[in-house]
Amino acid sequence: MFLLDGKPLSPDSPFRGLDGTQYPANWLRLSSPEERAVIGITEAQEPEQYDQRFYWGPGNPKQLEDRLEFKEDGSPLYVQVYDPATESMVDTAEQVVTKGLKSQWISQIKATAGSMLSQSDWKITRAAEGVKPVDTDTLAFRAAIRAYSNALEVQITACTSVEGLIAVVSSQDWPKE
Repeated sequence: MFLLDGKPLSPDSPFRGLDGTQYPANWLRLSSPEERAVIGITEAQEPEQYDQRFYWGPGNPKQLEDRLEFKEDGSPLYVQVYDPATESMVDTAEQVVTKGLKSQWISQIKATAGSMLSQSDWKITRAAEGVKPVDTDTLAFRAAIRAYSNALEVQITACTSVEGLIAVVSSQDWPKE
């Protein structure tokens, strides 16, 4: 990564030097380190890449499991609602839970399955109303979606590491109609 005055430069874009000189798009690629140094361009390491769906930063994975939340004094943190009688927020009986990656991905799998199933819901409704029976291909496809979704949920639940979860969600191969 090339920097000029602390700001990144794209190696494929034209830029202006600190003195106002215009440089063409290919100049950084064709220039020598010495030529770049003369006009104040430095090189820095590219930031380490990481998948933000699974990591907070390089080597810093997000939590895998759901976690009950507690106050600083160690007492449970409860969901609060507004009480009009006291005009204040009051605790409910429900403890705050921060969802882990497993819960988030299972929710996403359910949403994907629901979206895929919704495309043929009209056929199910039409059959329920006695208009026309659902064809066997549609019924088989819907069953395959539900089975695949359930299998993914089982695999996700069984994961014991973020790397294992990445392997499961990266290898999704949903049924095709």
